[in-house]
Amino acid sequence: MKFSPRGGAMKVLLAILALGLTAGAYANEDAVKKAVEGFVGAAAVDSVAKTSYGGLYEVVLKSGELVYTDEKASFIIDGRVIDTRTRKDVTQERLAKLSAIDFSTLPLSQAIKQVKGNGKRVMATFEDPNCAYCKRLGKELAQMSDVTIYTFLYPILTPDSTTKSNNIWCAKDKAKVWNDWIVDAKVPATASCDTAAVEKNVALGHKLRISGTPTIFLADGTRIGGFLPAAELEKAMAAATK
Repeated sequence: MKFSPRGGAMKVLLAILALGLTAGAYANEDAVKKAVEGFVGAAAVDSVAKTSYGGLYEVVLKSGELVYTDEKASFIIDGRVIDTRTRKDVTQERLAKLSAIDFSTLPLSQAIKQVKGNGKRVMATFEDPNCAYCKRLGKELAQMSDVTIYTFLYPILTPDSTTKSNNIWCAKDKAKVWNDWIVDAKVPATASCDTAAVEKNVALGHKLRISGTPTIFLADGTRIGGFLPAAELEKAMAAATK
């Protein structure tokens, strides 16, 4: 039986070529992963993908860091790729995408909820009560309106951070006691209750690779690591809404 070059035979040939190219790509990525982990001496690689820049491979480490190498892993670049045509920081753009979350999956019942104004805008923060930048953030958030803030107590700095977090969580008015401490430095009174939520927050934070506080998540899942003044946070929330 004869096939037209535009018929079934051509489709089969194209499918075979596509499969071959895909298999080759995966083989290269697997080889890069193996070589990088051999260099590091541990199973440290989360994913590998070829980029469109100079034959580089993007290597995402399990720590959340991003580095680059070639197909033989003959070098490792720990730095940023800047697209000279668009002037975009490609690395930062990728890191933002890789670190974003699905906001709807956050267990909001484990957080302190504050509704300011109409509360239409939403954000979540992971904060340690003894974090200096969290205290600065608290003063900035106090200036904002029309926002619902979910604060996940995330004591990772000192044993006292856990004590304060537990006392705040067990308070009758959690939001007030949190703000009294974080904004006005009024030490939370000793209180006792089931503090499993605080323990779960720590486990969740580790799962989300949160290594510092404050860490902020916007409604679209965008992650902001560190302190932002209210004006900058307003801009970020507006961008997330768009």
